[in-house]
Amino acid sequence: MSNKSKDERAKLVQNKKLRRRWLTWLRMARYGANNFTRNAWLTTAATAVMTITLIIVLVTVVAQGILRNTVDDLRKKVDFSIYLKNDITDNEVQTLTSKLKNLKEVTSVRYINVEEAKDSYIKNNKPSNEQLQAISELPANLNPFIPSLRVAIQNPDDVAALAKLVGNDRTFQEALNPDPRRKPSFSGDRKQVIETISSWASLAQNGGIVASLLFVGISMLIIFNTIRMAIFNRRDEIDMMKLIGADRHFIRGPFVVEAVMYGFFAALIATALGYFILFSAKLPLQNYGIAISQTEEIMVTFAPLVLFGMIVLGALIGSISARLAVRRYLKL
Repeated sequence: MSNKSKDERAKLVQNKKLRRRWLTWLRMARYGANNFTRNAWLTTAATAVMTITLIIVLVTVVAQGILRNTVDDLRKKVDFSIYLKNDITDNEVQTLTSKLKNLKEVTSVRYINVEEAKDSYIKNNKPSNEQLQAISELPANLNPFIPSLRVAIQNPDDVAALAKLVGNDRTFQEALNPDPRRKPSFSGDRKQVIETISSWASLAQNGGIVASLLFVGISMLIIFNTIRMAIFNRRDEIDMMKLIGADRHFIRGPFVVEAVMYGFFAALIATALGYFILFSAKLPLQNYGIAISQTEEIMVTFAPLVLFGMIVLGALIGSISARLAVRRYLKL
């Protein structure tokens, strides 16, 4: 036999092996799909729990991004208030402003005069007409509105350089308001609000992770039991396959395909519901000052990638659960 004939025969054998392997995969997929539709109640229960799991995972990831962006936006709005004496001059204000802008941590400086402080109070607190009249009749020495400098810094948690300048510089010491209740501080309760939001964001993130892990475990347990019941219900078919010499991978394969299909369809449903929740919650969240636009833009731009990731996660959960069940209950 010539070398050419040997090569052609080897190539033919290889092609037959590939075709047989491909047919085996197609048959496993078909049997797995048949198993998926055979018991509607088990399929619905397993898919529903998997859907809830994937929704929780998706919501946790999205919520983490939204909360992080919201905290970052609020941090940019935090400013340091330096209360000044009532008779401060424009030249003194310019000198103080120049000193503050020389600090690399400072991003902006704004001077608030008495009238602006009063207007800001009225805008934020909306007092009654009687209160407005009482405020306007206060003598100058009892006027609660004083000039100040609003200083925005890059990191609201790092005010050491700013505090050092205000505390040690003679120009600032002479310009500060003498009232001990008017010490330099973060304006209002913004810093406390941000710290509260940060703590809630961390708590929500940890809670989401715990809930995701819990439901992943529940999903795996339900799919595990679903595959176990499928193995018991089809033990006669399995025994027949053993007798005719079917490969063990061919016997186990349909159960894995069935579990992967749970994850596939659950991922489709969970992704659709996740985007529906995101778009439905957009306006209410924006009304509360929650920064959702950036996260929404990312979710829309990378929607195919999000769907692919959800399908992979669902298939992975289903595949691992099925392999564990098959290894334990399907003795070949």
